Amino acid sequence: MTSIAAPAPVRRPRRKRDRDETGVRARRWFIPYLLLAPGGLWLAVFFVFPLFSLGRLSLEDGGLSNYSQVLSDNSTVIIRTFTYAAIATLAAIVIGYPLAYVIATKGGRYKNLLLALVVLPFFVTYLVRTLAWKILLYDGGPVVGFLHNIGVLSESQGILGSPFAVVAALTYNFLPFMVLPIYVSIEKIDWRLLEAAADLYASPARAFRKITLRLSLPGLFAGTLLTFIPAAGDFVNSELLGSDRTVMIGNIIEANFGREFFRPELSALSFMLMAIILIGVAIYARMLGTEEIA
Repeated sequence: MTSIAAPAPVRRPRRKRDRDETGVRARRWFIPYLLLAPGGLWLAVFFVFPLFSLGRLSLEDGGLSNYSQVLSDNSTVIIRTFTYAAIATLAAIVIGYPLAYVIATKGGRYKNLLLALVVLPFFVTYLVRTLAWKILLYDGGPVVGFLHNIGVLSESQGILGSPFAVVAALTYNFLPFMVLPIYVSIEKIDWRLLEAAADLYASPARAFRKITLRLSLPGLFAGTLLTFIPAAGDFVNSELLGSDRTVMIGNIIEANFGREFFRPELSALSFMLMAIILIGVAIYARMLGTEEIA
């Protein structure tokens, strides 16, 4: 009996539609990376490469001993820097959260005006704003005179050169960075949830704690980062409003980086500042523990 071979499968030629779909998929894969290229190049040139150079410089003339050296030499300054930044951040939360809440819930048709007033100081340069605080707080200024009159300060006491002046100026300069993210988070809240909480006999305080505060945590987290990180690296406020008793890490780096023999240790100090901030941010995000924040 003769076996009959099965006919070979007939290959269907690719239709033009299939080729077009393949080309569209290829373009869809390529376009996002093309859009990311300018930003990636910018970060590589102005962030990654300088950071790599700074890290390499921090290991010159002593290696890892540079880190232990700057830690032992500047432990007081490091603690002071993060203490000032933390106090300024907490003060910004205490001032900024109620302000953002009132604008979002009670602002009505004046919301845009109120937000414009919040960001209005940014129309003036950072240096001029800090100098304005120096004019307000100098010994013959209105603030010190008022505190003398009410007996808070003695005639021989002043504010300039004190930690209070530095922390107050840090809080003022970075307060909008706290207000705006919190405002955005509160603005997005579905207020029907609060109505449902009231129907379930929740008190206003409990409804605020369980709903408003929790749903505004992403804005609070962002505002904390935008306030704490630049405050920890700031040197202008301490330079203009402080004294030798209020020196921060930024002041040491700014004053000494031009000296060739100081550069490895100062690079190590800069890296240590970044590391401490990153660890603190990770712990803070873990404490808040929301998926949207993470």
